[in-house]
Amino acid sequence: MKYITFFIGLLFLLTAAYVVNAETKTAKAFLANPKGENVGVATLIEGKDGVRIALQVYNLSPGLHGFHIHAVGKCEPPDFKSAGGHFNPYEKHHGLKNPEGLHAGDMTNILVEPDGTASVVLLAPLVTFAAGKNSLFQPEGTALVVHAGADDQASDPSGNSGDRIACGVITK
Repeated sequence: MKYITFFIGLLFLLTAAYVVNAETKTAKAFLANPKGENVGVATLIEGKDGVRIALQVYNLSPGLHGFHIHAVGKCEPPDFKSAGGHFNPYEKHHGLKNPEGLHAGDMTNILVEPDGTASVVLLAPLVTFAAGKNSLFQPEGTALVVHAGADDQASDPSGNSGDRIACGVITK
């Protein structure tokens, strides 16, 4: 039932984006774990209010996980440090709760269910597909990363969210 709800939501999102903007732009990221096994997919849809990310992951440990857009489009295992830090074109501090601003790549935590899956739609209001410093299509690219633990949404530079357990390069 959870998958049906996710796909109905994704279909609604795609339809709504098309109705609002006939030039809807989409991108994808296929997430892999440190062993190179597929563990998820994200569909990114640009709208007037930012970029929506429809994320579905599987075979992850249950619980809260930090989820971010990272500044480099490389996902080299086993630690995915090749993805660089959080995407931060405005040079702000980390965290949705930080009064001094947030990274453009800061996102809410995702909750992975006891069966190892999560299906969520998140909004990244500070990024775009269009050219500019907040574009997800920088010369070095960008990536989506899932972390081992929850992001505390406040501490610099990464919210104490732990190891990077899944990574996917954002592609058109």
